[in-house]
Amino acid sequence: MPITAVLEENCRRFGNDAALVEINPEQQEKRRMTWKEFELIESTQPYYYRREISWNVFNEKANRFANLLLSRGVGKGKKVAILMMNCLEWLPIYFGVLKTGAVVVPLNFRYAASEIEYCLGLAEVDVLVFGAEFIGRVEEIAEKICERRLLLYAGSGLCPTFADDYTELTANCSSASPDVLLTDDDDAAIYFSSGTTGFPKAILHKHRSLMHACIVEQKHHGQTRDDVFLCIPPLYHTGAKMHWFGSFLVGGKAVILKGTKPEYIFETVSKERCTIVWLLVPWAQDILNALDSGRMRLEDYQLSQWRLMHIGAQPVPRSLIRRWLEYFPHHQYDTNYGLSESIGPGAVHLGVENIDKVGAIGKAGYGWQTRIVDETGKPVEPGAVGELCLKGPGVMSCYYNDPKATAEVLRDGWLFTGDMAMEDGDGFIYLVDRKKDVIIMGGENIYPVQIEDFLSAHPAVKDVAVIGLPDARLGEISAAIIQLKPDHECTAEQINEFCMQLPRYKRPRRIIFADVPRNPTGKIEKPKLREMYGGEHLVEKQNLS
Repeated sequence: MPITAVLEENCRRFGNDAALVEINPEQQEKRRMTWKEFELIESTQPYYYRREISWNVFNEKANRFANLLLSRGVGKGKKVAILMMNCLEWLPIYFGVLKTGAVVVPLNFRYAASEIEYCLGLAEVDVLVFGAEFIGRVEEIAEKICERRLLLYAGSGLCPTFADDYTELTANCSSASPDVLLTDDDDAAIYFSSGTTGFPKAILHKHRSLMHACIVEQKHHGQTRDDVFLCIPPLYHTGAKMHWFGSFLVGGKAVILKGTKPEYIFETVSKERCTIVWLLVPWAQDILNALDSGRMRLEDYQLSQWRLMHIGAQPVPRSLIRRWLEYFPHHQYDTNYGLSESIGPGAVHLGVENIDKVGAIGKAGYGWQTRIVDETGKPVEPGAVGELCLKGPGVMSCYYNDPKATAEVLRDGWLFTGDMAMEDGDGFIYLVDRKKDVIIMGGENIYPVQIEDFLSAHPAVKDVAVIGLPDARLGEISAAIIQLKPDHECTAEQINEFCMQLPRYKRPRRIIFADVPRNPTGKIEKPKLREMYGGEHLVEKQNLS
């Protein structure tokens, strides 16, 4: 059945119960209180900014937006993009699109205006819903994108002149469920990824994929409707909401936290009685560092109900989990592996019962198959390194409008991930390296070619290569190896100033002035650079954070 049926069922069974909560600690009162002080006052007091909606309201908001879209001719075959920060409106808008039969297209909120324009064109988007934080970026390209597209403003304050007001329009629409027949084979969502060139690819999934994500997560972690899932990562990722989908399947609440400070996480776990928290490696590192330093104390929080901590999106250091379990010996722990092409997490997972195998990404998830193959596509022996391949109901349909790229990764129903892995004698899979040169910093993908192209425009730069270097907190950071033109001088500070034009997460964290080696065919020898500069004691570096 389509995932929209789950929302309808939750509304029928648990209508007045809380479905979604938004917490924004940045808008709290100046005076901070411990959770114990908070317990002594009414929850309506403005300790921090908190909003909540029930399953009834969640479904009603989704229906109103769906009926608005249908009244404008937006249904099956159309695309609706969401460009918003995490907020209470995000998921009702997402499900509203799905209820029409249209394809929902979440956009990375870090995209620059040019990237937004590119992705709207690539996915052939008909409607763009955007929040207040994006007025400037959308205005920059409004004249180019508004032709044949409906722009809807879903933020607070005055609606910009180049858009229509989402709140005003939906208020006048019916709250009844639209009469649209959906099947598992209908197209549902496009998520964006990138290839080795750094240009985004539009990943098309059917309703079957979304429903499989619900089932996989619930099978792996046994969510009940009493579980409370803390959602911190961006909702445009497949990861964050796909993990919550396991709770969604059984009517479990999601708490959307806008902030990643350790204090925010512990306060929210305490006050909202969160039982499941999905973290990125740097957030877990920050929590452990705060506990090690004494800045935070476990006894100052109510954490006894927290039962599961799981991590994904990047390799997890074994030392981190050992430290974590020293503080939280009662926690179940799981690590998850997946791609946007495989509807996010759960294609491979460690399993909470396999704590002795920390370091592995695990075995094939529920309903999934895995194999590791050589360059000819033949399975390798246990212990040998090869490319990890996945097969299951969550594999994408295709890269939208890109049959060549699709053919490169989808072969006989198998998804070739581009990740190099090996399997031990017990059948547990370990990631070895990535075939592609994508840098994963704190769970966020960084594409070197984009940064290299940008830096090449600097008048003093002759050649440049961007690689990932190991980092204890973020997993990897980006480093730019810059070869200057003859008779040109430049400092790391000047490069840093030049990079201020880039979004913060794309700015290289280290600048290394050196020759850029290329092979006889003109390709940069990045493995050689990683070998040369991977050891911190070998690198002369300038910290640009």
